[in-house]
Amino acid sequence: MTLLPSKTISISIKRRPEEVYAYITNPVNFPEWVTSFVQSIRRSGEEWIVETTEAPITLKFVDNNDYGVADHWVTVATGQTILNPMRVVPNGSGCEVIFTAFRQPGMSEESFANDTAMIENDLRTLKRIMEK
Repeated sequence: MTLLPSKTISISIKRRPEEVYAYITNPVNFPEWVTSFVQSIRRSGEEWIVETTEAPITLKFVDNNDYGVADHWVTVATGQTILNPMRVVPNGSGCEVIFTAFRQPGMSEESFANDTAMIENDLRTLKRIMEK
């Protein structure tokens, strides 16, 4: 059994969970709030092609659901597919957005720290947008 090092990041947002969930699970919105590496996005069949600062990736979400599960898979240029667990859960009259990042095999601690810092920044951007 292999366990990857992980870091779970969350942010409180003063907006109804349903509204935040609808926003983050619509890939068209990615360039607005995932500003750390997303440049543009377009649909291709069941997947989305994301143009990034490094190379195109594909993105696919789980089916919409009533539980706030916004898990999605990204497939990078090497062909590796990575699960990104993400949740939107009620927090009072607002919500909490929770993202778990896993350090992939061969990824340095420094690179993982950079990735999680970008995720934290993107979640802060999401908060600013949703609380306008």
